[in-house]
Amino acid sequence: MASSSTEMLLQALLWKFPFSCNTRTRIIPPTLLLTSPSIGSNQRSSKRTLNNSICSSIAPITSSATISTNEEVGGFVADQHLTLRNICEGRVPDHVLRRIEELGFLMPTEIQRQALPILFSGQDCILHAQTGSGKTLAYLLQIFSVINTQRSSVQALIVVPTRELGMQVAKVARILAAKPDQPVAEDKSCTIMTLLDGGTLRRQKSWLKAEPPTIIVATIGSLCQMLEKHIIKLDSMRVLVIDEVDFMFNSSQQVSSLRKLLISYSSINTRQTVFASASIPQHRRFLYDCIQQKWTKANVVHIHANPIHPMPPRLHHRFLICNRKERHSALLWLLKSDAPQSAIIFVNEQSEKSKKAGNDPATNIVMDALKNSHKGEHEILLLEEKINFNSRAASFSELRQVGAYILVATDIAGRGVDLPDTTHIYNFDLPKDAVHYLHRAGRTGRKPFSESKCVVTSILTSEERFVLQRYENELMFHCHEMFL
Repeated sequence: MASSSTEMLLQALLWKFPFSCNTRTRIIPPTLLLTSPSIGSNQRSSKRTLNNSICSSIAPITSSATISTNEEVGGFVADQHLTLRNICEGRVPDHVLRRIEELGFLMPTEIQRQALPILFSGQDCILHAQTGSGKTLAYLLQIFSVINTQRSSVQALIVVPTRELGMQVAKVARILAAKPDQPVAEDKSCTIMTLLDGGTLRRQKSWLKAEPPTIIVATIGSLCQMLEKHIIKLDSMRVLVIDEVDFMFNSSQQVSSLRKLLISYSSINTRQTVFASASIPQHRRFLYDCIQQKWTKANVVHIHANPIHPMPPRLHHRFLICNRKERHSALLWLLKSDAPQSAIIFVNEQSEKSKKAGNDPATNIVMDALKNSHKGEHEILLLEEKINFNSRAASFSELRQVGAYILVATDIAGRGVDLPDTTHIYNFDLPKDAVHYLHRAGRTGRKPFSESKCVVTSILTSEERFVLQRYENELMFHCHEMFL
């Protein structure tokens, strides 16, 4: 039976991995476990031949491929009936496996079943699966399989785009690392440090100088501060994980630092590189760039779980057409009509042209409309990217206690937000692409074992309808029209 401390932590883990608990275990069909053909380092060919070789070697591993149930790959056997212990035993420390079992995680999710054997083989890997599919647990198990807690050095680095996601990942890592006879906060065998934007790094600097942690979870800005001052050394790093990699490469503020981390601060020859994301547009081009730019080794493997249905099936998608002047009244009507338990309203970032013109950000305009006209009992909060960390943390804590809330956010500010009571998403502005639509939708439907329907509603002009249709085709979901 799980200890009382485990029971207290169970809900936190379930929120992060809602599809991997043994309750209501889903039987998943056998999946393909293959590694990409290597491109030898001594290969000498023309640029065109090399390009063709690379493109042919990076086909994704998808569940749509057919293979016999017991296909052997690299000494592992792919079987849909294997438990997490069957896959991990002999590689992951036993106390980590016992901890997972205490928390109820017995059967692997699809991405875990496909990825873990390849990760354990030491190959570079791109984990491509929808939000909540278990990518975080997959790469954490790989990290625990290779670290040596007797060595005083940084052996694993996990880079995340936002502070919220970093806190989630670190929390899960500490839960798994805790020995049975040690409280989570006092685990001494595997030290886990966070270097996250928005807080003071003074304590971390003292810690790093005294004794390096085993695992670091960091945002790229805080990490690079430490690297540039030579406070952190990555000479002994064995695993580098870049979570939400698509978002980080699309962020002008983060991409240059990320490239420097991948190429200058560490070498692909001494580390295993793992990229993870719910969405990787033009994944073949991305894999080609990974090899050409030397972000990964040439035999990197792309694992795409659930490529046919990237959108969680619990979500109901709707759209409402109105002119731009009617959007605020349409939003208020939707909130009154839906009476959501809790909701997140997504607004696009303010353009540079709008800033120069001296216009108020759309987030402020929406907040004013809600505070002046919304009659519900919800707590209304604006989530800004650059909000003071203490204020941000206090707001999230309050929201989880209150339960009934409306959060107004931009894509950047909302990335990594984990509020499982969110039942409705409203796109006040249409996302700029299908990837952003997917990530916005992924902020709801996160409560484990809940049968309640979660709804994503987009407010459009008639000219924007074809854009939403393009997202429907790309993400393979259907959107119903509603009327005022």
